[in-house]
Amino acid sequence: MEKQSTNNKTKKGTGGYSNITVKKETAVRFRTYSKKFNKCHSEVLDRILGYFKENDLDPFGEGTKIVVDNIKKLETKMMKKFDRIIAIIKNMEKTSIRPTYEMVLIFYEAYVKDGRKPKPKPVKIQEERKDFLEPRNTVPKTEHERMLKEFKEYKKRCNEILNKVEKVEPMMGKPYLKINMGIGGF
Repeated sequence: MEKQSTNNKTKKGTGGYSNITVKKETAVRFRTYSKKFNKCHSEVLDRILGYFKENDLDPFGEGTKIVVDNIKKLETKMMKKFDRIIAIIKNMEKTSIRPTYEMVLIFYEAYVKDGRKPKPKPVKIQEERKDFLEPRNTVPKTEHERMLKEFKEYKKRCNEILNKVEKVEPMMGKPYLKINMGIGGF
């Protein structure tokens, strides 16, 4: 701090004042600028000078160019990060969201296309049989052959579906199974 001499006494740290001559227009601009912050002129000027010194800004040289270059560098870094985020979202959509949506859509369309609800078969009430003492663990041959044929066809269809199932392991999310088959085939 400066030493100020008042009445032949020196006061240390009292923050004396000094006059600076500036153009009238500049003084008016500075006063209106100071009023924005509701601070005294000395404090505003001190903060301005401190800001220039901290940020190595030179109002007559390359100072503004440095700031603009830094802003452009930050902007390019942010754009790269945005591009990465967009790529991650697109990958999630392609590997997990879209296939799941399509599977649900296939199931829904199959349900809507069927349109009819299964009708419950009427229960046949058997007449009272008198031969309940005889062993009945035999099935007529024709019925047995028909059941075997239906079972083989059912087994064949199940194997066809199982052969078209593949495991998908997305980058994000849990692995899932995918059926590679059209709606009609399913």
